[in-house]
Amino acid sequence: MIRRPAVTAGDLAPELARLRRRELARLRRRGFLTRGLSLGSLALLTGCDLSTHSGVDAALWAMLGFNDRVQAALFSRTRLAETYPASAITKPFRFNAYYPEWQVRTVPTHWRLEIAGRVADTAPWTLDKLLALPQEAQITRHICIEGWSQIGQWSGVPLHTFLRRVGADLRARYVAFRCFDGYATSLDMASALHPQTILAVDFEQAPLAPEWGAPLRLRIPTKLGFKSAKNLQAIEVTNTYPGGYWENQGYDWFSGS
Repeated sequence: MIRRPAVTAGDLAPELARLRRRELARLRRRGFLTRGLSLGSLALLTGCDLSTHSGVDAALWAMLGFNDRVQAALFSRTRLAETYPASAITKPFRFNAYYPEWQVRTVPTHWRLEIAGRVADTAPWTLDKLLALPQEAQITRHICIEGWSQIGQWSGVPLHTFLRRVGADLRARYVAFRCFDGYATSLDMASALHPQTILAVDFEQAPLAPEWGAPLRLRIPTKLGFKSAKNLQAIEVTNTYPGGYWENQGYDWFSGS
């Protein structure tokens, strides 16, 4: 089992508050409750008492779960995210993280990618070993939950190639990712095996810089940007729901783009 480091809430409180305000605005823009879904029907669908704060909270969590199930049912491993020519790449590319740019993490000395869970080979991986695997490049759109997007170029190892290489149980339900900056996220197995989901080692034809997720990051253009975790430290294949940093605070877990 991967041990997830504790995150110091006090250091991140201002940034969390800012992002939560933006997320609430996004939900209002999408008309979560006002476009065809009344409070009465929400109560009927979820069986929750909306006269209390805890009831409303339970109803919203239930609807998030329903939304995840619908998105998963509609997801197809053969449907690709749009790709673009090099002339469409956004310059300069915008930095974004759950911490300010001046707090970018440096790569730990003797970094290794840890492997855990339902896999045949749990030996850690060096960057050189990853670079020896077949690489693929993509120019795709990064879509942020805050409402903006930009186009970038990434290259790296297809995650499906890596999972097969380590003997992962492809019948498992989830693939979890832990990062050395304290971040975490997870994917369903179908999304992990999508041909455009990669373990990126390069950005704009150069090795990843710290601000872009060095030395290794997840890049998945079929999902919102917060699923493309930077600074990877560990991957775990599991049947136990792993959640994630933002997912545990109310963001859609599936978060297809």
